[in-house]
Formats: sequence, C-alpha cells, structure tokens
Amino acid sequence: MSNNCLYGINGPVVTVANTTDFSMQEMVYVGKDHLVGEVINIDRKNTIIQVYEVTTGLRPGEPVEPTGSPISVTLGPGLLSNIFDGIERPLREIEKQSGAFIARGSNADPLGANRLWDVTLTVKPGDFLIGGHVYAECPETQSILHKIMVPPNVSGTVTYTAKNGSYHVHDRICEIEDKFGNKIPLTLCQKWPIRNSRPIKNRLPCTIPLITGQRVIDTLLPIAKGGTAAIPGGFGTGKTMTQHQLAKWCDADIIIYVGCGERGNEMTQVLDEFGELIDPRTGRRLTDRTVLIANTSNMPVAAREASIYTGITLAEYYRDMGYSVAMMADSTSRWAEALREISGRLEEMPAEEGFPAYLPSRLAEFYERAGRVSTLSGAEGSITIIGAVSPQGSDFSEPVTQNTKRFTRVFWALDKSLAYARHYPAINWTDSYSEYDTDLTSYYEENVDHNFMKYRLNLMSVLREESQLMEIVKLIGADVLPDDQRLIIDIARVIRVGFLQQNAYHADDTYVPLKKQYLMMKTILHLLDSAKKLTAIGKPISLITNSGLYEKLIKMKYDIPNNRLDMFDDYMAEIDRVVNEACTK
Repeated sequence: MSNNCLYGINGPVVTVANTTDFSMQEMVYVGKDHLVGEVINIDRKNTIIQVYEVTTGLRPGEPVEPTGSPISVTLGPGLLSNIFDGIERPLREIEKQSGAFIARGSNADPLGANRLWDVTLTVKPGDFLIGGHVYAECPETQSILHKIMVPPNVSGTVTYTAKNGSYHVHDRICEIEDKFGNKIPLTLCQKWPIRNSRPIKNRLPCTIPLITGQRVIDTLLPIAKGGTAAIPGGFGTGKTMTQHQLAKWCDADIIIYVGCGERGNEMTQVLDEFGELIDPRTGRRLTDRTVLIANTSNMPVAAREASIYTGITLAEYYRDMGYSVAMMADSTSRWAEALREISGRLEEMPAEEGFPAYLPSRLAEFYERAGRVSTLSGAEGSITIIGAVSPQGSDFSEPVTQNTKRFTRVFWALDKSLAYARHYPAINWTDSYSEYDTDLTSYYEENVDHNFMKYRLNLMSVLREESQLMEIVKLIGADVLPDDQRLIIDIARVIRVGFLQQNAYHADDTYVPLKKQYLMMKTILHLLDSAKKLTAIGKPISLITNSGLYEKLIKMKYDIPNNRLDMFDDYMAEIDRVVNEACTK
C-alpha cells in the first residue's frame, strides 16, 4: 500500500497512514472520484481528512492526492444571484450535469467560465498598486457594480492593461511587477482560504444602525451595521420568516443567506421565495444583490461545517469593495451539530451535551469576522451577522445558545406563545436585549429626533411595569387595580398590538421608516401623559377607555400611510380634545 492511499474510513472522516505529504488544512482529492476533502489532523502515524462529499463506496487503498493549497473559494463577478452548496459548487450548473441530486465528484466553475463581462479598467501602466486597490469594474447585476481588486497579499507596478471590453473571469486583463521582478497576471477573479479572515486597514466603531423597518428591532432592540445578533427560537417561532423580512428590508447593499443544515423542503421554500421577492429599493428582483448558500440536512455533514466559513468569506469580499453586507446564518445550531458529529468520529473528549470543547472558540472566530471597517483601499464597508439558533424544546440554557450570547451584542429571543398568537415578529421584549443602544444614540438624535431614545426608554418602562402588574392580575384580577395601574396595562396593550406587532403583508406596515416609528411612539406616550393628568384629578379612566382612542391608536399603523406623516397631528389633536372634554365632566 502506497503512502498516499486510504487506510481507514469512518463516515466523512478518512485516514491516510505513514505519509508526510500533507499539511494542516490542506485541500485534498480523495478516491478515484476525486472527492473534495480537508486535512484536519496530523500525527506521526496518521493523517486525518474530513471529506465534504458522501463517502459511500470508498475503499481502503484508493488514492489521496494533495493540492498544496487550503480549502478556498473563487471570488469574482458571478457570485450574486447564484446558489452554491457549502464548498461553493454552483447548484444550478451541477443540476444540469447530474439532475436533482449532486453526484459524487461533481464539480463546475463557480463563476461560469464561459460568461462574458463588460470590463472597464481603472488603472494604467506605471501605477503602483497594493492589495485591495481596485483595478477594474464591471456591472455584476443591474443593482451592483463589481469592483475587481488586487489580492490582499499582492503589490507592484502595473506593466500591462487590457482595453476596455468583454472578458471571461479567467482572462488576463492586467499585469503587475512586484519588487522582486516577478510578473503577476491579474484576472477578474481571485481565490481566498475560507478559514482565514481577509485583512483590513482598521476597525471602526459601530455607530450607524442597520435600519430594518421592523419597529421592535429598530426602536427597542437595534442592531448596528457591523454588529452581531442571535435569533434563538424553537420550532415554528418564525426564525426563517424574521430573517426573510430582514433580508428584504434592511438597508444593507448585499445579502448573504446561508441555509446550514435545514430541512430540504424548507430550503426549497427559501430558494423559491427569494427568487420571487422584489427589492423595494430598486424594483428589481432581490436576488440581484443576494448570494444563497444551500446546505440541507441530507447533504454531507462536513460541508455543513464549511458553509458558514464560505458565506463569511464571500461577505468579506464584498465588504472590501466598500459595500454594507448582511449575512444570515440559518442555523448555527445545525452547524454546531456538524462539529459534534465530526468530533465524535475523531474520538475527541466531549464537553457539555456532547459538543466539542472548542465550540466557544469556533463561534467566536465566526462572529468576530463581523464589523464595520476601513478597507485596504480606504473605503468603508461592514458585515452584519444575524445568526439563527435552534435550541431543542426552546431551551435557551443549552450550550449553543449560551455560547452565542457571549459573542453577540444583540439577542432577539423568539417566543412560542407570541408566535402561536400570531404576534410577529415573535420577539419577546422582556427576554431580549441590545447592547448597541448607547452606541446608536447620537445617530437617532441627529437623524430622527433628539427625543427618540427618551421615548424608547419610556416605552420599555411601560412594558416592564405591565409585566410586573400582570403577575398581580393573574392572582386577583384587573378590576381591583387602581386607575393609574389599569392605565399602564391599557397603554401597554396599545404598545404591544399597535406598535410591536407588525403585518408583513400590509403595504404600509411591512416596512416602517424611522420617522414614522418615532411619531407612533410620541402619539402613544402623549396619550399616556394626558390620561395620567385625568387620574391625577380623580377622573375615572373609563372616560378614555370608552372614547375609542385605544383602538384608534392600535390601527394607526394601517390608517396612516408612510408618506402622510402629517396625519399624526390630527391624532394628537384628538387626544387633547378627548382629554379636555373628560376634564370638564
């Protein structure tokens, strides 16, 4: 048996014995079908490889070929509007080759080698370029201009540029000479190892919100561009639906959606729905600025583990062009389960609930690749990571949820009872938190209103007080409460139903601009302050209850169009009129 032959096979983990031909994290080809694999462990006797494809039919003695390079993705025009698996194989092209299921050893150029791109060169001979500088541009879709950048580890003087025109991704359009006199050809694409973060100039503070148009997020639990958020929730609580809504409406330039270990029928629904969504910013298909990575639960477990690294590397590439990128990972629990399965086959010592002891460090490595940065070329870009977590039985004390909380600054806890009551987004405002509120205060005060954060705190105070009062109501009923406490419960209902609950199918309620969110808060709190004056002079709160103001404020999200914010003045005037009449009774 030769040195580079299979010695043992254990599911997706295979062993090569007595060889020194491989290096850690090197990409290899396993077996006669050239299955893609990665070296994950080396000792004096054995080299252990995880295979990213089904190993059924492999036999000891089959060859294993080193490639000399780590697992990498090809970066260039053609990524947007495409659907890849966890190791960047284009699923549409592979479907043409092998039908509905991926055949073993299937491969295709991820960017489409035969496709022509209209390229405009932005440099000339004699220019000195360093990593990250843009040397050409081409319209990748009708929405996004693709900037062709010098690879981060390359620099030199331009010695040749092609004429503006149509080129394939692998055509040489530029050439530079480095300080050693080596001629380096530059094409429309480059490769980058998925487990290595792309270099940046420096990190910037996260002081700009990712505006989503979802009131419970933008107002109560905001996330910054370059921030990290976790969406934990049990089955049926709306994790995928919430991420869809964020993908459609958030003000990021590029969306990277990673379906990691989800059920096949659910992933199919995601792909179908994304294909039909219209981008509200451009009126074109949302897929014009979206990359989908589909890795279903019946695909090889090792590829599931690689999928989020593939996704974050694509996100970093577009960040380096100066774009704002939002990455949706659905779900990191399935990714952690893949780590657990591979760890078990490697016979590593398990930690809590069988997960490997390095689960926290792997989660940290992933979430720390988010951020708002100054790129090597001096542009400003950001990656916002929103990771769904699927704790079994909605148990937020399990290891993946608890460790994710350590590395994310926003926690949107989905509530089963809210989801079953058709309250969407089903984010529980008492169990959730955002640590970006202080970082974003100056933005809200300068761009919306100086009272925005004050009103936000008042809203949260009412909800907290209602939560405490409801414990009393459960014991003795609401009728025995004094009027000032019954007022809090009534206003909290207006906040919950009229403000926090949102209708994704209503033209004006599916996306709400920040100014309207502010005016809705202002109107609700104006009613609260006015009604408090009534109770202070001994007037019964029933005068407000019977006036119909509560129901009117609950419906104002539908009745006031997003382009008619002047109508809020009429609501404020009506509140004043009702209260003044009540004072004279």
